[in-house]
Amino acid sequence: MDSNLSLSRPESDGEDSSEFTRERVFKAASQGNKSELIGLLDFLLANHKQLTSSDFIDETNGKTALLKALLNIKDGKNEAVEVLLDIADKTGDLKELINSSYTDPCYKGQTALHIAIERRSFEYVKLLVQKGADVQAKANGSFFQHGSKRGFYFGELPLSLAACTNQLETVCFLMENPHRNADVTDRDSQGNTVLHTLVIIADSKAENTEMAAKIYDEILIRHFKLQKHTGVQLELIENHQGLTPLKLAAKLGKIGNRPEMLRIEPLRSLLRDKWERFASKLFLMSFVMYLIYLAIFTTVAFYRKEGEPPFPVENTPADCLRCVGEIISVLGAVRFLYKAITIFWKNPPQKMALFTDGFSEILFFLQAALLLLSAVLYFCGQKEYVGLLVLSLALAWMNVLYFTRGSRQLGMYNVMMQRMILSDLLHFLCVYSVLLFGFSAAVVTLLDDSSKVKNVTLAGGGRAEAESSKCDKPSYHDIRFTTLELFKFTIGMGDLQFTNHVQYKEVFYILLISYITLTYILMLNMLIALMGNTVQKISDQSETIWNLRRAITILDMERSVPKWLRSTLHSRASEIVCFGTNQDKCRRFVR
Repeated sequence: MDSNLSLSRPESDGEDSSEFTRERVFKAASQGNKSELIGLLDFLLANHKQLTSSDFIDETNGKTALLKALLNIKDGKNEAVEVLLDIADKTGDLKELINSSYTDPCYKGQTALHIAIERRSFEYVKLLVQKGADVQAKANGSFFQHGSKRGFYFGELPLSLAACTNQLETVCFLMENPHRNADVTDRDSQGNTVLHTLVIIADSKAENTEMAAKIYDEILIRHFKLQKHTGVQLELIENHQGLTPLKLAAKLGKIGNRPEMLRIEPLRSLLRDKWERFASKLFLMSFVMYLIYLAIFTTVAFYRKEGEPPFPVENTPADCLRCVGEIISVLGAVRFLYKAITIFWKNPPQKMALFTDGFSEILFFLQAALLLLSAVLYFCGQKEYVGLLVLSLALAWMNVLYFTRGSRQLGMYNVMMQRMILSDLLHFLCVYSVLLFGFSAAVVTLLDDSSKVKNVTLAGGGRAEAESSKCDKPSYHDIRFTTLELFKFTIGMGDLQFTNHVQYKEVFYILLISYITLTYILMLNMLIALMGNTVQKISDQSETIWNLRRAITILDMERSVPKWLRSTLHSRASEIVCFGTNQDKCRRFVR
C-alpha cells in the first residue's frame, strides 16, 4: 500500500463528500481509485461501521468491496485492494472481509482468494494468505459443480483452482507458505481431492495432459516431503463414488498414456502371469459354457411351435426338453441383463468406453432385453414374439466375437471391425439414409397415379386370379417398397421395370443417375477408402486396445472368483526391480 496516502480525510466543505455509500465504495473499488476512498476510515469509525456491515455488502449476492476490487484487476494491480485491507485491519474485521464469500446459489462460497487465483495474481494471493485468508474455503455454488454446462469445475478449493489453471507457483506457495498450508487431502462436496480434479479436467490434448501430469507429480512430491511422517497416501484417497484418482482416470478414459501402462513392467508381467495361471482357464470355461447356452437357445428357437402362444407343456420327452431349454434360455438372459446393468451402473456408457469394452456390453444387454421382451409377448399370446426372438438369436451369435479377445490375431481383427463400425460405417449410414429417403420420396411423387393396377370384372361377375395376384403385389407407390428397390441399385441389383409408369421419364433418369452417382459410385468407394485408411491408422493401436480389453477381462475374472479361492490363485512370487543405477531405489513386487 502507498504509505504516502492518508486514510483520514481532511476537512471538507461539503457534506456529500463525507458520506460513503455502498455504490460509492464499489465504484471506487472497481476503478481502483484509492483517492475516492480517502476519509472512508473516519466515516466507518465515526458511524461504528465496518466494510463487512450490511450497508457495504450487496444483499443480492453477498459481494463485498474487496471482491469487487479483485474482480477488476488491471495489469495485475488494483490499488484499492491494499487500501480496503488496511481499513479493515484498523476497523477490526480484516479476516471477516477477506473470507467473506458470495451467498447467491450460483457463486456460493467464492472468496477473495478464489478470485485472486482466478485472476492469476500471485502477489495478491500471497497478500491474502498473509492477512489470514482461509486456504480451505470451498466455492460450492452451482457454477462450480461438475457437470454444469455453463460453469467451470475445479474442485471448489483454492489449491484445486490453482492446479486446474496451471499455476504451479501458486500451488507450491499454498502447500508450503509459512502462514497456513493447504490440506491436500481435503475433498470437495463430491469427495474429490485435487488429484481427482486434475484427472477430470485432463483431456486428449497433449498440452493439457502434460500440464495436468506435471502438476499432479509436483503435488505428490511436495506432499511426500511435507507429510511423509503422517503416512497418508494421497493416491489412495477415494471420492464418494469409491474411486481413487487412478481408478477415475481409468473410468473416464481421458489420460492418453493409460493404455501404454500395460507395456511397462511390472504390470505387464503381472497381467501375463495372471492370464497364464488362472484367467485363461476361466475364460475358456466361460467360452464353452456360452457355446452350450447358445446351442440350447438356437435349438429352442429353431424347433419352436407354430400357432397361438402360449403353448401348454405336453407330457412327451421332446416337449419337456423344449420347456427346459426355454427356461435355460430365459435364465441366461436374466444373468446377462443383470451383469450389463451392474456394469452400466458403475460405469455409464460413454463414447470413449465404446472403443474399449462398452461395445460388447451393449450387445449383451440388447440380446438379453430382446429375449425377455419376447418371453413377455409369448405369455401375452402375441405372435410378434417371434420377431424379437430371432433378433436376440442373431445378437447372441454376434456376441461370440466377445471371446476373440482370448486370441491375439482374432482380438485385433475384432478391434478394427468395431472401430470401423463406430466411425466410418456409422457416418456412411447417416448420410446414406438421408439420400435414400429423399430420392425414394421423389420417385414415388413422380409416378403416375393412373398406372395403379385395378381389378377387372369378368363376364359372369367373377374375377381373374391373375388380376387378383397383381393387386396383392407391392406397388412402387409404396415408399417402403420403392426404398427397397433403390437400395438394390446401391448394391448393383436394381430393376428398371417401373420406368414405364413415371410421368416424366427425363426427370426420372436424372434422379436415378444422380442417386447412383452419389451412392453406388461416390459414397461406396469413399467408404472403402476410409475403411482402408482407418485400418492403417489404427493398426498400431489395435494391439494396445486388445491388451487393454484382455486386462479388463483378467480383472473381471479375478473379481468373479470367490474371496476364499483368490489366495490360492495368487502365486505370491516376488520380484525385485531396481530403478536406474541406484541400488537403493529397488522395490519388491509381489504377485
